[in-house]
Amino acid sequence: MAQPADPAFRQHLQALGEKYRASIPQRMAAIAAALDGAGSVPAVSALEALHESLHVVAGSAGSFGFAVLGEQARRLEQLVRQVMAGEAAWEGVPEQIRAYLAWAERDPQGVAYAPHD
Repeated sequence: MAQPADPAFRQHLQALGEKYRASIPQRMAAIAAALDGAGSVPAVSALEALHESLHVVAGSAGSFGFAVLGEQARRLEQLVRQVMAGEAAWEGVPEQIRAYLAWAERDPQGVAYAPHD
C-alpha cells in the first residue's frame, strides 16, 4: 500500500492501529466467551454468537495492519457458518478456535499463522 504523504494522516492511521491493538484482548475475549457458551452440542443461538464475534474481527483486523489475524478469523467464521448450515461437524472446531485464540494472544500482528508455536 502506498504511504500517504501527509504526516498527520500517517499519525492518525498509526493511532487507529494502536487503538485496534489495544482492543484485541477484548475482541478475543468475546470469541472465547461465545465459544464457552457453545458447549459440546451448540444451539443455533450459540453458533450465531460465535459466528458474529469472529465476523467482527474478520471484517476489521486487516484494515488496521492485522491481516493474518483477520484472515484466520474469516476462516473460522466460514467454518462455523458451515456447521450452522449442517455442512460440517462441530467436532474439532472448538480446538481450532482455541488454537487461534492462543496464537492471537502471543502474536496478533504476526505475518504467518503458527498456532502451535
